[in-house]
This record gives sequence, C-alpha cells and structure tokens, in this order.
Amino acid sequence: MNTNNVEIELQNANKSFQGNHVLRNLNLKILSGKTTVIMGGSGAGKTVLLKHIMGLLKPDSGKIFIKGEDVTAKTGEELDKLRLRFAMVFQFAALLNSLTVGENVGLGLKERGELTQKEIDEIVDEKLRLVGLAGKQHIMPGELSGGMKKRVGVARALAMNPEVILYDEPTAGLDPFMAGNVDELILDLKNRLKMTSVVVTHDMNSAFYVGDRICMLHEGRVIEEGTPEEIQSSINPITRQFITRHSGTGGK
Repeated sequence: MNTNNVEIELQNANKSFQGNHVLRNLNLKILSGKTTVIMGGSGAGKTVLLKHIMGLLKPDSGKIFIKGEDVTAKTGEELDKLRLRFAMVFQFAALLNSLTVGENVGLGLKERGELTQKEIDEIVDEKLRLVGLAGKQHIMPGELSGGMKKRVGVARALAMNPEVILYDEPTAGLDPFMAGNVDELILDLKNRLKMTSVVVTHDMNSAFYVGDRICMLHEGRVIEEGTPEEIQSSINPITRQFITRHSGTGGK
C-alpha cells in the first residue's frame, strides 16, 4: 500500500471507558479519495472509532495520523482546525425542524461567521444541486421523505467543504428503493468530487456497493479488511456470520 495515498491512519489505538476496553490496539488506514466501509456488531467500537477520526476523542495510547502528520496530541486551535477537515452525516439526518432546508444546510457556515448571507445562499444552492435537491431551500424538513432528509444531511456536510466525509448508518430506516438512492449519491459524490469517505453500516448491500475497501471491526479490533469481493468470499467465521445476519436487512 502506497503510504502517500493514506488520508488517515490509526496505529495501535486503545480507548477505555470506566474499565470497558472499547478500542484494542486498533490499526486502520483510510485511503485518500476512496470509500472505506466500517462494519461490525453493536459494541464493536464503530462510533468510538468515528469520534477518534474526527478528533472528538483521543486514544489512551497509540497514535492517529492525518496525511502523515501525528495529530494525537493536538489541542485548542490546532484541534479545531483539524476538525474542520471532517464532516459527519448523521444516522437520522439530525435536521432542525424549525429551520428550512436551506437554513439547515447553511447553519454551519452561518455559525462560523466568515461569509455574507449572499455567499452562504450561493453555497447552499450549489450543494443542494449536487445532491439532487435544487430549488428545495424553502421547504421544511417535515415535508421531506426519509431519503430526502438524508440528502439534506449530505448537503449540509458538503457545505463545510470537508476533505473527509463520514456517514453513520446512511441507509438505516430506509426502504430498499430509498437506500439505493442514497448509495448512488455516495458513489456519485466520490466519483465527482474525489472525496475520501468513511461509511459505518450494517447494510451489506450498501457496504458491497459503495465500498472500495471494507473493514470488519470486532471487539475493538479490525479483524479483517479487503475489497468487497475479498470480504464476500471471507472464510473468517465472525465475518461470515455478520454478513449472513445482515444481508438484505437494509441496516435494520
């Protein structure tokens, strides 16, 4: 593996909470411009791993590198700048129902306070077009389908111009048609924007469709990783059991 293509790397990362050892000497490489899928059962450490990638948590031991730079010990303004390189698409979109679609998408930009309202509106328009929701700025979230809400969540993440976008269970709760639309969006954005993506999912159809590389997380460790084809033909009993249990479930 060419180390110049590594966007994020965790080396021997450990994290415990009140004696519960969540990450255990975890080693992981996220490749630039590719989609890495993280799959694993409840309690495997997926959410804690995402928070380490975003800089919201620090490992008790081990190191985290962003494009080869050790960021493990960064604090204050340095850490804030690091977090700006990432954006999260939450499992249930996490839209504010009191704000319009456009206001939701532009919220982060407005809070940052660096742009005029006209500049924010232009960015919001651009990002909504990217996700296939052109002209929907004035609609309220309550009027949207589940799949459209997910798209608004993606537009809001893109508005912050991140280098890495993280998706937390992007197809959870969606019917197969809507889930397929979200998968197509993830794939399209990677191809058009060359964006580095990390997708946490239980949905095997989604994982094998959008992933360039798939990592199986179990008890705080990456126990297996490879291309979708390699993971589909895995002989690891834990991986096989997980795939069988979650195939065709849409992440539910």
